[in-house]
Amino acid sequence: MDELGVHVIEAGSAVTSAGERAAIKAVAGLGLNAEICSYTRMRTSDIDLALECDVDSIHLVVPSSNLHIETKLKKDIRIKQDREDVLQMAGEVAEYAKSHGLIVEFSAEDASRADFKFLKELYASGVAHGADRLCYCDTVGMLTPEKTFNIFSELAFSAGAPVSIHCHNDFGLAVANTVAALRAGAAQGHVTVNGIGERSGNAALEEVVVQLEHLYGVKTGIKTENLYKVSRLVSRLTNIPVAPNKALVGGNSFTHEAGIHVHDLVKNTASYEPITPDFVGRTRRVVLGKHAGASSIELALMELQLDADSAQKQEIFKRVKEMGDKGLRVTDADLQTIAESVLEIHHEPTVKLKAFTAISGRPSIPMASVVLEVGGKEEVCVDTGDGPVDAAIRAIQRAVASVGDIALEEYHVDAITGGTDALVEVTVKMSKDGKTITARGARTDIIEASVEAVINGMNRLV
Repeated sequence: MDELGVHVIEAGSAVTSAGERAAIKAVAGLGLNAEICSYTRMRTSDIDLALECDVDSIHLVVPSSNLHIETKLKKDIRIKQDREDVLQMAGEVAEYAKSHGLIVEFSAEDASRADFKFLKELYASGVAHGADRLCYCDTVGMLTPEKTFNIFSELAFSAGAPVSIHCHNDFGLAVANTVAALRAGAAQGHVTVNGIGERSGNAALEEVVVQLEHLYGVKTGIKTENLYKVSRLVSRLTNIPVAPNKALVGGNSFTHEAGIHVHDLVKNTASYEPITPDFVGRTRRVVLGKHAGASSIELALMELQLDADSAQKQEIFKRVKEMGDKGLRVTDADLQTIAESVLEIHHEPTVKLKAFTAISGRPSIPMASVVLEVGGKEEVCVDTGDGPVDAAIRAIQRAVASVGDIALEEYHVDAITGGTDALVEVTVKMSKDGKTITARGARTDIIEASVEAVINGMNRLV
């Protein structure tokens, strides 16, 4: 995140657990350029825990709608004394944090359902007690872009401190509302990688940044060429997959199948791409299936450095269409196999599977052993993993280390038929020395299908 150029990193909530505090403190100790922040509630005990983590700032969240105030504080802002109590409590906690050297972002929770007059009183109290920044939280995603723009056109210039926007995506408007607030004068947007977050998530960092840069000409300071790399890393570490059709970082972004698109794309990439893939750290891909055209086949053969005459191209085209009509994915390895079959090219595989064993259970550690022939030499490797599939793939990667460092980028599995004996199709994306290829395996045994897919991919890469 720091290398990406993010300005403030909310590293966690210190009150959550001892493990969370250890993690926040570790992040704070990295010496990053970004300001390191902890989420806190309106309690001085939360501030004390944040201080233990050596953070630079706190995101002090204060209930602002009557619904949240009644639920959390057992107060009613329609009663004058209760109203004054809430303002005083919030101000005192902000002042306590400031007195201990923290930067305070004073955040109104559920602001989009709060009484606007009370909200301004709450912000005034925060500023009077030393708050450095204010934040307007659309906690359940109730804002619209028009309403957001109007609110921030007033708040951003009258609140007495810079105002941030924090949007949830319950109605799918988090990014649009965040951009609207920033256009109207908000000083900061709260975003998350891939839009992950509670319920339907928050405003997606990559979408907000690229919209600002490309559609509004705003220089964000974010190194956009690292956006895809960070997206993939977060997806892997959180085990939350990115939807294939997600803007900018989804698997289908910058991927073209329709023949008419590819035909024009070859002439001018701007025909069907609003920005170049490298702007977000990606590469363009042409996939083949039932919608593929002759231009797609031609381009794919060029990438494979294979020469074919018109009759051979027509036969390859026909076979690709047949696979697509059956609902099958035509992977890079599939195309290469089809092309080499038509062109009567034979490649002796570099990696041959001779045997493998995988075990799993409780409480035993998942383990796999493989016997491979790699470039004519027998390699035997054993490894462990999070499961038998992971263990088998790790063992294979170790066994083929002599022919290069081959990374598994993506792994996807589908059950083609029903039942416990279902035919399983495993699709993998693998890379070596900057080149990426997709391959698949299909078996009734998921481990065997995975091993087949990985070895197919490795052979195509080497």
